[in-house]
Amino acid sequence: MRDFYVVTCEHGGNRIPAAYAELFHEWQARLSTHRGYDPGARVLARDLAAALHAPLVISTVSRLLIDLNRSLSSPQVWSEATCALSPTRKQAIVSRHYAPYRQRLTEIVATAVAAGQRVIHVSSHSFTPILDGQVRNADVGLLYDPARSGEVAVAAHWKAAFAEQSAELRVRRNYPYQGKDDGLTSAMRRCFPPDQYVGIEIELNQAFVLAQRRPWRQLRRTVVTTLLAALR
Repeated sequence: MRDFYVVTCEHGGNRIPAAYAELFHEWQARLSTHRGYDPGARVLARDLAAALHAPLVISTVSRLLIDLNRSLSSPQVWSEATCALSPTRKQAIVSRHYAPYRQRLTEIVATAVAAGQRVIHVSSHSFTPILDGQVRNADVGLLYDPARSGEVAVAAHWKAAFAEQSAELRVRRNYPYQGKDDGLTSAMRRCFPPDQYVGIEIELNQAFVLAQRRPWRQLRRTVVTTLLAALR
């Protein structure tokens, strides 16, 4: 079975649509931090999609409006700025921003599966170096579901490629989050069986994004070359 690749970025920007600007008058500082978006994730997603010749699905709307990487049943899907909105206004946000994003990815995967291909979905994210006073001790995280053998294999090969090409990088599996937790890849797993869908989230430490340009460019190159090596 031939593999088909798709790349997504759920937290690619901190844009607030004009219709909701009044909700965020005092949120500018938070919008520019990791709470508003994943710094660096969009650039990495574009690099990965180009290298894989893969379709790219990106959102630049802030996660503080609605978090595209959370189920609608999750309390984290809405922020403090939007959780008290009326059901009508919430549904308008879902219909305009959340549902089309997820539907686009689902259509891409379903089309590839119908053509007899296995889909490898790479979701691009980044994480803050310090959260709630705790220092994260990783440079790269590879998130996946340990119960799905295809995902275990891709993550293991990718980690091994990192060790071979850039042994100085701290690469951890299912860190700083668990890959089977609530998220877009978990939702896709409920729609497609393991032999049809492989979902991997990559998480980069934002310390690289905020550092000088050279380390950040080098890390992105390493992520791309190690993934290509892992998929060969």
